[in-house]
Amino acid sequence: MRAELLNSILGELNGSTTDIEASAVLSNDGLMMASMLPASMDEDRVGAMSAAMLSLGDRTARELARGDLEQVLIKGHKGYVLLTHAGNDAVLTVLCKPNARLGLIFLDVKRAAEGISKVL
Repeated sequence: MRAELLNSILGELNGSTTDIEASAVLSNDGLMMASMLPASMDEDRVGAMSAAMLSLGDRTARELARGDLEQVLIKGHKGYVLLTHAGNDAVLTVLCKPNARLGLIFLDVKRAAEGISKVL
């Protein structure tokens, strides 16, 4: 039931714009809870890297007195990786196209993260 709700939220997020290519919900320790990733992507690798990056982002924000971490944004020439907390127990990872309209995506991701936190 919970996995179905999480997949529904991810489906709605991915369907909100063609700029979002994939998304996943992971536990804080990197275990996959739900995903809409391409078959070519290793879920375990995505989970481990997402958890590590968000943990590092948390620590960096804290150590450099930037307040609570809201998101981590990674930009590569083939697109973006956006990571954010989804409640206290989960991470939402979103992969976007290089020309993505990030302002709209930030709003959609925030809404999805709030929905995920209610499910968990």
